[in-house]
Amino acid sequence: MKKSPVFRALADPTRRAILDRLVDGSRSGSQLAEGADMSGPAVSQHLRVLREASLVTVEKVGRRWMYTLDAGAMSEVDNWLAKYRVFWSSKMDRLESTMASKQRNPSKKRIKNPSAE
Repeated sequence: MKKSPVFRALADPTRRAILDRLVDGSRSGSQLAEGADMSGPAVSQHLRVLREASLVTVEKVGRRWMYTLDAGAMSEVDNWLAKYRVFWSSKMDRLESTMASKQRNPSKKRIKNPSAE
């Protein structure tokens, strides 16, 4: 299976946290580094990975580099998750059907709990 730069980027919790901060709007590299428990160069390295995965765009505004979320690349993740949504939806539908059936026709047989004796 070919390694995806998007999945590689999203695999790291620090990069996911950076993306979470960008949901609210563009931020400079120094703003993204604030509050992070790492050096500026480490944050820059994470931003490079996010850029290479096309998850963020960068633009120079004055003297600052501004990073913006570009969620378009996440369509790859959404497409991958689609089959699992169908899988879980069918499982939940069956569970709901089973539970409704049991409520309509409660079984008179009860299994004794041996630890309750």
